[in-house]
Amino acid sequence: MNQSVKRNSPLQMALISGAIATTATISVFSQAWTRGVHAALQDSPKALVDQVWQLVNREYVDGKFNHKDWQATRRSLLSQDYSTKEDAYVAIREALQQLGDPYTRFMDPKQYEALTSQTSGEVSGIGIRMEVDPKTHILTVVEAIENSPAAFAGLRSGDQILQIDGKPTVNMKVDDASKLIRGKAGTVVILKLQRSGKSNFDLKLTRATIEVPTVTYTLKQDEHHRIGYIRLREFSAHASAQMRRAIHELNREKVDSYVLDLRSNPGGLLEASIEIARMWLNNGGIVKTVDRVGNGEEHKANHTALTSLPLAVLVDGYSASASEILTGALKDNHRAVVVGGQTFGKALVQSVHELEYGAGLAVTIAHYYTPQGTDINHKGITPDIKLDLTEAQEHELALNPSLVGTLRDPQYARAIAVLLSHPIAKPQTPVNKGKKSIDVGAKYLRF
Repeated sequence: MNQSVKRNSPLQMALISGAIATTATISVFSQAWTRGVHAALQDSPKALVDQVWQLVNREYVDGKFNHKDWQATRRSLLSQDYSTKEDAYVAIREALQQLGDPYTRFMDPKQYEALTSQTSGEVSGIGIRMEVDPKTHILTVVEAIENSPAAFAGLRSGDQILQIDGKPTVNMKVDDASKLIRGKAGTVVILKLQRSGKSNFDLKLTRATIEVPTVTYTLKQDEHHRIGYIRLREFSAHASAQMRRAIHELNREKVDSYVLDLRSNPGGLLEASIEIARMWLNNGGIVKTVDRVGNGEEHKANHTALTSLPLAVLVDGYSASASEILTGALKDNHRAVVVGGQTFGKALVQSVHELEYGAGLAVTIAHYYTPQGTDINHKGITPDIKLDLTEAQEHELALNPSLVGTLRDPQYARAIAVLLSHPIAKPQTPVNKGKKSIDVGAKYLRF
């Protein structure tokens, strides 16, 4: 465990079996000397600089550090004086640029907080989705998340938000409105609302910690065929539980087949991708990770699939990392037909650490391969049925999100046509409904 981290964090350390131990290298500096340096640098921005260097030195996937003299980098970093934390941040980022890896990155406290919030699948706020109405240009509620303060207070789709704590929302962007609405759980925010058929009114809401829905699902009827449509937006800490609920609910609806939509899914936690793959795969490999000294670890299905019904997966150029792990597992095991565009092509694993001052560091610690041993880095996964949207089609779906996952959505429509004409073969091994998914010990690895 990293002893220099201030406190335990759900994203503090990559726990994949063997990853840390086998990627460790012995520094040219003695442990006693290093402890002495840490003591001398305590409470100094220089301590943060050295903390980052040590983590990269121990974990980074490329033991040659992009053919840079990483020891000389340390000497240079420690020879400088840093008047402020911000000066240290600049020096750290410049040092990491030498590695030529955009995924090994330093995060200031705000960036790290945003990442942890995103990956945890939780936010502190009132629980609404908003948009700027394309016709009225007014900030408008799209939906109130179930069991949220907004839902309990009776916010409705179509409610227009005129003010947030007295600040007018005219010409306000959704991101800026979100920053005003979010806040510490237990604090209050007041919205001035306009609702059809009612005078403008103020609504006082108390913020709470909310589980963000990353999985949405619905039953669709196409040509007497019952389709379970599931959209997964990100592999957050709650994604596995939400996916499990979605499959169970749709199984109860007696669907005939499934469409899993991974389009624009940027990835997330490794453990979530493995757990979700096991919900669809009864046997076969899922992913293999390889560290910087060549030690590999394979993750496999464990006879805990929740369904063996035909499955189509939708992907595009924004389907990345953990999305590609899941897609690759389903494709290589012939469990699903993959429809859409070439995926992004990110086959690197990061561990995430909390640092001094609330900053954070992501370090690439491994490379991953699909079950058939394919390296998709910078290449992506080629769908079984390659179908790119035209610019006009993308524009139409962006302006009309309600068309996504309907027959007006060309990629979805093609997937349905394939399922109706050529159902995907079911796995040979019967689904075992009695076992529970096994924790592979891969928590807190991010893609």
